[in-house]
Amino acid sequence: MRDASSLKPASEPYPGQLFSPGSPKGGRQLDISDVAVMVMADSDFDPSQLNENQQEALGTYTAVTNQEPSAAVRLLERSQWNVQIAIAKFFDGEAPDPVEEARASLSASPAPVSQSARRETLINGFARSPRPHVRSRLDPAPRIVPQPENQNMYRPPFLLRLLFTPFNLLYRLLSGSLRLFTYLFPFLPRLLAGSSGGRAQSRGQRDTTGRRPLNPRDTAARFARELEEEYGHHDLSFFENGYAQAYDLAKKDLKFLLVVLLSPEHDDTSDFVRSTLLSSEVVSYINDPANKIILWAGSVQDSEAYQVSTALNCSKFPFAAVVAHIPQDSSTSMSTIARITGSTPPSAFVARLQSAISQHSATLERARASRNEQQATRNLREEQNSAYERSLAQDRERTRQRREEEEARLRAEREARAQAEAAERRARNFEQWKLWRAQSIPPEPTMLAEEVSRVSVRMPSGERVVRKFRAEADMEELYAFVECYDILSSGRSSAEVGEPANYTHIYRFRLVSPLPRIVYDLNGSGTIGSKIGRSGNILVEPIDDEDEA
Repeated sequence: MRDASSLKPASEPYPGQLFSPGSPKGGRQLDISDVAVMVMADSDFDPSQLNENQQEALGTYTAVTNQEPSAAVRLLERSQWNVQIAIAKFFDGEAPDPVEEARASLSASPAPVSQSARRETLINGFARSPRPHVRSRLDPAPRIVPQPENQNMYRPPFLLRLLFTPFNLLYRLLSGSLRLFTYLFPFLPRLLAGSSGGRAQSRGQRDTTGRRPLNPRDTAARFARELEEEYGHHDLSFFENGYAQAYDLAKKDLKFLLVVLLSPEHDDTSDFVRSTLLSSEVVSYINDPANKIILWAGSVQDSEAYQVSTALNCSKFPFAAVVAHIPQDSSTSMSTIARITGSTPPSAFVARLQSAISQHSATLERARASRNEQQATRNLREEQNSAYERSLAQDRERTRQRREEEEARLRAEREARAQAEAAERRARNFEQWKLWRAQSIPPEPTMLAEEVSRVSVRMPSGERVVRKFRAEADMEELYAFVECYDILSSGRSSAEVGEPANYTHIYRFRLVSPLPRIVYDLNGSGTIGSKIGRSGNILVEPIDDEDEA
């Protein structure tokens, strides 16, 4: 195995060296007072200092990542306030900037020691200058999204395929000839395979395992099923999805992700699974909810597990790693806080897990409490906004109802005023019509006149009126006499009155003969003499709206 110090980039600054946020790592170093000011600034972060576009970008980013606003603002500033780039950096990890690391290495390089100081050191017996104890930086754990091996191949356009048709035919002819040649001389492929490189051989072994590539969820289910078939029933609860989903869940909930990678071809795999992984001590510790562990395991024969082993720098199997989000190392990426390689006894395996988890549990608890506080604040703000929206909607509804009631009242008043005006106009026109019509009724014929009809009319008031009419007069004249009787009897028809304009009179009564009952209406033409004869008794019956219906 490689030494841990060899994995550290040569251009990385000294651990514990502090730089001001937002400035390159090669900037001025900060003292303790500057760090306190930065912490106070983060705790008193005010989003109102941002403009409208930056506040919208911050809200979108925190809604997806659920990150602290102070750390989110710094990441968005490094991403030029591009939300998509910032979200990708949060989930996939932020790659180091080589230029800034080079500057940091130059600024962190130790100052040259003078000849007199070196001589004094040798005389005093100090072999080296004292250096403060600093914490080594943890290795990042990238997010791995497996590429499907059975994805659809690119199909070129038709014209391009037509252009390369001769080359395709030539390739098929040569490949067929080579297959025939290897069939006739089977010893040649083995000789050629012996001279191939180790990388091609290992790739060929991986490709000839006969395992059908599946999606991450089905691959995890197949691994759990094969493990139970080979080693029997167990109580381990594996995460039933891909590594990327387990990675995202551990980062979101601030839990520890335990990654176990197995190689079925390794000699220690069977002993590790039976004696260590499935032991009661390890199973009880992993399944303990207080430890907040998400267990994901895979076989390197699968593409996803192989990519994970490469990303986590796995050098020996069986391999286990604990991955967690450490806020002081990075505000976006995950880090590998422990590695366990080779066949390890159960007690040592649990001790390594306990040491790594206990070392970072307090940090995750503080981050989890801060996140819960922010979520509670966000929920309270959402509830307040929702209550305000409901109150505003109720006020709008009451305002709308009052407006509709006021409009209905005004409309009713307008309709009542219009009806009153129409009724008054009808009454005025009716009175004018009666005065006008009374002038056109001829006087009663004398006793000497011939062809005279004597009619006895009982008015609606009960008064009986007897009058003579010319026999050739129309029935409408009898109706007009009854309608204008009050005008004729009072003598108010002396003044000249014109016919009202735009008025059509409708008689609201009918004349009826009692025995036998005969209704003399105005629908048909006829004279008084032809319908009533020389004499007759007539009743005036008012017409109601129900009778008209």
